[in-house]
Amino acid sequence: MMLRPLAAALSGVMAAMAPAMAEPPRDSFTMAQALNYPFVTEIAAAKNGNRIAWLRNLNGVRNVWVADGPDFKARQVTRYRDDDGQEITQLTLSPDGSHLVYVRGGDHDANWPAEGNLPPDPAAATDQPKVAIWAVSFSGGAPVKVAEGDEPTISATDQLAYVVEDKVWTVRLDGKSKPVRMFFDRGKDHDLHWSPDGKRLAFVSDRGGHSFVAIFTGKSQPLAYLSPSTGHDTSPRWSFDGKQIAFVRQPGTGGPPDPILKQIPHPWSVWVGDAATQQAHAVWKSPNTLLGSYPETAGEANLNWADGNRVVFLADLDNWPHLYSVSANGGTPLLLTPGAFMVEHVAESKDHKFIIYSANTGAAPGDGDRRHIFRVPVDRAAPQPITAGETLEWNPVSADGSHVAFIGASVRRPPAVAIAGMDGKGRRDLIPGDIPRDYPGAAFVVPNPVTFTASDGVVAHGQLFQRGNASAPKPGIIFVHGGPPRQMLLGWHYMDYYSNAYAVNQYLAAHGFAVLSVNYRLGIGYGHAFHHPDHAGPAGAAEYKDVLAGVKFLQTVKGVDPHRIGMWGGSYGGFLTALALARNSDIFKAGVDLHGVHDWSQLIESDYGKEKERYEKGDRAQAMKVSFQSSPDADIARWKSPVLLIQGDDDRNVPFDQTIDLARRLEKQNVPYEELVIPNEIHGFLRHRSWLTADSATAAFLTKQLHPNALAAPPSPAPTRAPAPSRQGR
Repeated sequence: MMLRPLAAALSGVMAAMAPAMAEPPRDSFTMAQALNYPFVTEIAAAKNGNRIAWLRNLNGVRNVWVADGPDFKARQVTRYRDDDGQEITQLTLSPDGSHLVYVRGGDHDANWPAEGNLPPDPAAATDQPKVAIWAVSFSGGAPVKVAEGDEPTISATDQLAYVVEDKVWTVRLDGKSKPVRMFFDRGKDHDLHWSPDGKRLAFVSDRGGHSFVAIFTGKSQPLAYLSPSTGHDTSPRWSFDGKQIAFVRQPGTGGPPDPILKQIPHPWSVWVGDAATQQAHAVWKSPNTLLGSYPETAGEANLNWADGNRVVFLADLDNWPHLYSVSANGGTPLLLTPGAFMVEHVAESKDHKFIIYSANTGAAPGDGDRRHIFRVPVDRAAPQPITAGETLEWNPVSADGSHVAFIGASVRRPPAVAIAGMDGKGRRDLIPGDIPRDYPGAAFVVPNPVTFTASDGVVAHGQLFQRGNASAPKPGIIFVHGGPPRQMLLGWHYMDYYSNAYAVNQYLAAHGFAVLSVNYRLGIGYGHAFHHPDHAGPAGAAEYKDVLAGVKFLQTVKGVDPHRIGMWGGSYGGFLTALALARNSDIFKAGVDLHGVHDWSQLIESDYGKEKERYEKGDRAQAMKVSFQSSPDADIARWKSPVLLIQGDDDRNVPFDQTIDLARRLEKQNVPYEELVIPNEIHGFLRHRSWLTADSATAAFLTKQLHPNALAAPPSPAPTRAPAPSRQGR
């Protein structure tokens, strides 16, 4: 049966949208205040210049900021004012920093496009939104729309190339000329890279079961393809002199059907091709082992040319995502970053002698659940820290020859752009006082890192959010992240989706709950084997054992009522929430499921392709059975606990039909449920208002089901209005 009183339960929480006093009590704050923080989603640097740019989002208002060396004083270059749900992505500076382009609109985190390639319209605008490229000239003038398209790249001669419906186009940056198609190619063209002199364009021509790295020189010359093969060639990278291109090669699609229920190696190799002769050779080939498989962490291969005619790449060869460098002529690769940690966000120094990266390591206790910035020479294993301590830093870029810009945060301070010397000295924020005056970070609890062991011996990790002033046992909450290749941290997260979750967990901890955020197997940060376990997801849901280990741990924590445990999560976390309620309503008394998967078997075709008409069938029939058995729908008869279902109906990552299907099944079983459907929203909500509505509903539902006495308390104060427009935006 569907419960109806969601609006009533929300009334106290949504009172946060009303005006209020400037300073909140240190021990209480509203959901609106918790979400009233600026977030930086992108940072970029000019390849040869000393200009950096970043995206800042405050309450759904997205804007571009820049700073120039040597003083790197921040200034805002766009003036968007509305929470309209039109994302800004792909900040791209020309090599000398004289021009900046960005893409406005679209959904760049989707698994598939909407029917008809319609851009998202979460604000229900009556004019259809477009995905468009905008340009900023630093010689003066406001941003101008130059074309409808995506994936922009600027040459050394200030020529803009971009993609429209898998084809490459070009246009002048002043917006005064008409776009023209650069060339015909029968493949689907993406991953555009200009040569250093700006005269040639390398790109990937995807042909379906295989792909080529191609070079466009001009209309008078045919396209050239580097050592074409039956493989998938990707990630073209020009050498500094423009004579060679490094790229990645993986096997093409074919051979006997790969098993779905069993892990197999996915080998790959690094190649270098001569741009003049189009002949290429392998400089490194991975071992045909699980650890030798193509990396699946941020940036994947992270291919870069480096000083000394070396090529740098990332691989999991020793169970950890690490950086290696190899001569462009081939040979034994050199491990640059040894140790039991993962390398994540990767950039190059201006002189190409160092790789700058983030990693979950350091001298402070708990650094395995943080990120810090390091640098390492490209020719030897000598990493040096740039940041350290109990703060968190990520997404480094080389600001100039001696400074690194990055995004930094802590437990209580939301993310902000900062800069420091390559030696770590002189760190400072680029927008001083960027946090709203009434932000309640001082009231946040310091999460504690914990571990717990699953029934099969796997050690899982988590962060415990708990206040120590309870006079009576509190209800407990298990939070599970999505992805699943994610890791929740001891502080703010580098993805906006999970910074939102961090703020919600802090809100719950401040309002009468103990929260355990579970980093279950399939997640990153704890090695390749943890990231790629057997029998996980649709192949057996082994990761649910980590959830059970987490809840058993939480039930033993002093001050937690073991009989009042709830759960919430989004995406893959929504799947695990639904699975917990279906399998163990005896433990989990309520849950909030945001856009979760409920029947894996419905996604076999989209995940693994349509079954071919051939004699060899592989294990698809068995996989259909196991994937359903690994789904919440399979245990619907055991589901008793109430649940709140939340999803946008323009979700391009998890079909909205998954939530419709579950709702009908719950109705049939007379399971109490509520639903919050947000028309036109996508998977990672684009509007701040959508997040505030969903997060407020989450807190209200868990409070009503597990902590009803808290509803009697008067609503805590709401935030002041957002800062003036000159301070708004991402």
